[in-house]
Amino acid sequence: MTTTQERAATYGEVFASREFRVLFGSFTLLVAGDQVKMLALAALVYARTGSPGLSAAAYMLGFLPYVVGGTFLLSLADRIRPRALMIAGELVRVATCLLLAFAGLPVWAMLALVLVTGLFSPVFMAARTALLPDLLPGDAFVLARSVLSMTSAGAQIGGLAVGGGVLAAAGPAGALAVTAGLSAVAALVLRTGLPDLPARGAGEGGAVRETLRVNRSLLADSRVRGLLLAQWLPVSFVTGAEAMLVPYLGGTAGIALAAASLGMAAGNLAVGRFASPPVRERLALPLAVLSGVPLLGFALQPGFAWAALLALLATVGSASYQLGLQRGFVAAVPEPVRGQAFGLAGAGAMTGQAAGAALVGLAAELTAPHLAIVLAGAVTIGCSLALHRSLRPELS
Repeated sequence: MTTTQERAATYGEVFASREFRVLFGSFTLLVAGDQVKMLALAALVYARTGSPGLSAAAYMLGFLPYVVGGTFLLSLADRIRPRALMIAGELVRVATCLLLAFAGLPVWAMLALVLVTGLFSPVFMAARTALLPDLLPGDAFVLARSVLSMTSAGAQIGGLAVGGGVLAAAGPAGALAVTAGLSAVAALVLRTGLPDLPARGAGEGGAVRETLRVNRSLLADSRVRGLLLAQWLPVSFVTGAEAMLVPYLGGTAGIALAAASLGMAAGNLAVGRFASPPVRERLALPLAVLSGVPLLGFALQPGFAWAALLALLATVGSASYQLGLQRGFVAAVPEPVRGQAFGLAGAGAMTGQAAGAALVGLAAELTAPHLAIVLAGAVTIGCSLALHRSLRPELS
């Protein structure tokens, strides 16, 4: 990582970029719209089948394609012009929502449609993320990532709240139609607000073969591999611990989870705004370690208020330590495959968090929820220390 002295960017400078405001607005619509879409799909499946299990499977189905798409399709993020790729993503979402709402598909076909179209979600997201360093170079890129991280957490919560209201007012089909309309607006905004930058590279051979080849080359590079693992592992077990708040706290878990989201926003804001780039990079290791420390407090079986505070403190660290990795990651990745590299980072994070939740859940089955959270904290600390070379800036 580079640690040369550099003035920290400000959020005002980031939002002064018209192109970033376009990306920010479309990203907010995307995250909130996806929450509404999956909530409406789950309600539609339940209305058709009366099966809570199928309804839950429908809601989770939106996350599964990241594993397959991230493994086999990410090279498209560098082989297609980014604006065109993002617009295609919005139009795919429009078509998917309208088919789910009005085509009268059987349940199996609805689930298959979401699964197949979702395979390209990591590609569309990779194109968006990889465009940020082109539009906002240097430290402004890091703050832009911070903004999108905070937006993601807020839009997920807001999307669920708005989705519940839309479902109550218009039913599942109406909610899907609203999501389709928002995606159509986002496509228009992207078309008129972003420059049509060229693709980064032509690639070699088919998309699947090229994705596998580049993934292998990225993971074979010790520096890139270390930075990827540093972005995946510590936060995955913190997320796994969050998943245990529901069985641990019961009906009050929602407030504790909201506190965890507040911690994410606070960590991003504090470290992103008030720490200079070199300081931010030096803080990556201690913040990653400290994200696991509050979870050890669950050994005392804290009550609701203390549990919420511990969850907040854990997510302050887990969200903010990653800001110190971003400049080093951009510098370590070859520019022609930047889109795929960011896509791999995002797909791995989604997969890792799902796996972390599953592993911590298994630990809870074998012990107890509070002990599983403690174990997640210990593993977070252990992973962070094991990855100290990637989490510690290289002095130059």
